[in-house]
Amino acid sequence: MRSDGVLVVTLDVPGEKVNTIGRPVMEELDALITDLDARPDVKGVVLRSGKADNFIAGADIKEFTAIRSALEGETLSRSAQGVLGRLEAARVPVVAAIHGSCLGGGLETVLCCRYRIASDDPKTVLGVPEVNLGIIPGIGGTQRLPRLVGLAAGLDLILTGRSVKATRALKSGLVDEVVPPAALLTAARRAVLDLADGTRRLERPGISLGERLIRPVIFSKARSSVLAKTHGHYPAPLAAIDAVQRGTATSLAEGLKIEARHFGELSVSDVSRNLVSVFFATQDIKKDAGYPEGTRAREVHKLAVLGAGLMGSGIATVSVEAGVDVRLKDASFEALGRGLRHAREVFEERRRRGSLKPREVDRRMQRLSPTVDYSGFRRADLVIEAVFEDLDLKRRVLAETEAVIADDCVFASNTSSLPIGDIARDARHPNRVLGMHFFSPVEKMPLLEVVVTQETDAWATATAAVFGRRIGKHVIVVRDGAGFYTSRALGPYMNEAARLVEEGAAIEAVDQAMVAFGFPVGPLALMDEVGIDVGAKVAKILMHAFGERMAPPVAMAAVVEDGRLGRKNKRGFYVYDGKKRPDETIYALLPSGTPRRTFDARDMQDRLVFAFLNEAARCLEEGILRSPRDGDVGAIFGLGFPAFRGGPFRYLDKLGARFAVEVLERLAAHHGERFRPAAILVDHARSGAPFHDQRARTAP
Repeated sequence: MRSDGVLVVTLDVPGEKVNTIGRPVMEELDALITDLDARPDVKGVVLRSGKADNFIAGADIKEFTAIRSALEGETLSRSAQGVLGRLEAARVPVVAAIHGSCLGGGLETVLCCRYRIASDDPKTVLGVPEVNLGIIPGIGGTQRLPRLVGLAAGLDLILTGRSVKATRALKSGLVDEVVPPAALLTAARRAVLDLADGTRRLERPGISLGERLIRPVIFSKARSSVLAKTHGHYPAPLAAIDAVQRGTATSLAEGLKIEARHFGELSVSDVSRNLVSVFFATQDIKKDAGYPEGTRAREVHKLAVLGAGLMGSGIATVSVEAGVDVRLKDASFEALGRGLRHAREVFEERRRRGSLKPREVDRRMQRLSPTVDYSGFRRADLVIEAVFEDLDLKRRVLAETEAVIADDCVFASNTSSLPIGDIARDARHPNRVLGMHFFSPVEKMPLLEVVVTQETDAWATATAAVFGRRIGKHVIVVRDGAGFYTSRALGPYMNEAARLVEEGAAIEAVDQAMVAFGFPVGPLALMDEVGIDVGAKVAKILMHAFGERMAPPVAMAAVVEDGRLGRKNKRGFYVYDGKKRPDETIYALLPSGTPRRTFDARDMQDRLVFAFLNEAARCLEEGILRSPRDGDVGAIFGLGFPAFRGGPFRYLDKLGARFAVEVLERLAAHHGERFRPAAILVDHARSGAPFHDQRARTAP
């Protein structure tokens, strides 16, 4: 402490890359507050972080997963609330100097400080992401946040779990001041002294009179919005709404009790435990990354992308966003123009939302250079090919590219189903060839499936995986084979959906059944989005590799021949002339004809879900997948498998392999050999062993 009486407290959890709020930190904070009462020489406190780009990342999730009852969770919440309550009532002003991520329990901590200053660094973000773990803020977030920024703004942060940058936090009143990082400590000291002598008065927006008058409308709309998005599968957002609604209608003390009760109940729910397991899985794949420890990846300074279509331009867009120079090639200037326009539209949308400044948009576009030839490819560290899904074309492009790139450049194909070994059959350097399967739209879909052959060098695998993480993707490394993991697991699921329509089910009935199960969209709507022609091509590849069990319904050929491509030509299972609706004219192309019959929703779910689970198990059995963990991550983030169920292998563990085998055998008896249980499922049914090692983590 200097002579000015300002005590600077630095939070720096030893041995960790980021700060988290756990029992040890809470105990130290409690002791600090007690000490302040006995220190008349202290005029105020600056709370800062000792980590480079992190303030407080949130609560210690490992402590959270140790909770064994709702009462224990409620007690933990009440205890932490008590400490932060003492911080809020501290004798002297406490100013938070925020640089880096301030999330979850971190934001709840600074909400109890009298003043909040954030750095204008892009790494400084604030938010309460607890709903993503199936819980709600449990240390006062549901009570103090809406009381600070208002009901609508507070609910938006709590229910979406998204974080905001410092400038937006300032506009909403979440922070009081934004300064450059170099000025942060000085500004915080000045704020402490001004608050201590009363020269700095605070004006906070809080809950306005207008919001108080329309409280019922605000909460009714929030519930309707949550139910429309979650279909009731995620209890945390509804609990958060209840905590905010009831809590802000009473005193803060009573509101905190309501919050703690909800927190305790949610902390031991199946949904929360599954979402926590997904979180741990996404962290684990960064450490167990799919190549030997110590393997050195080539750093990618320059990327070349072949093909400026939807996928190629998307890959280029996320890459320049990550600070990489990109050379984008296509056969025509018209195609390149469309690709560049796509990138600019993505960045302009972010500018309109306030997350990018005009000069930042221009800077990103300057990293993207178009070409109709291979000039500049010699300097590329990584080439990603995203041309049409045709084996001969991909082989030709690989041969042309190998003739112009450096000997240590990695070549990746963004194929969704063609075996990489087939593409690399005539390659000069097959050890540098692999797959990088992105998902559309690339800017939004968080998964990258890196596909390696027996010849792929470890350093090449590492280069692709490290680059994938750099551009913000969850990366799974899988073994080569037709469809890899994601397209292969999705194939039987999509076939079964089409088969149900062929048998007489209504399009909307099939899609509604799967949305009710938890998928974000139905399989037939998804087929329209992907492209029915693309799906047919993938189905042909899978059937060639795996035989009749992967055969699509015969009638699908008539759908393709009718020129139905899906959304891209506004003709598919749905029509898109204004309001999207099922296209009932498609029924005339099918053997069952126009009349539709009713199928039990549970029966439809069983056919699609167990077809998916069975194929996922086969991928694990054959070594396509390295682990059940990778299978869960891939299905959730690439295919939309319900996260609240934990992924296909967590779900199989919940059901039990014996039950899964019984269902598959029943389906096989009724619908044929395509439902014959995978051998690995039969083995697990006999042994009773789960797919996930239940001892590996405290969280199930």
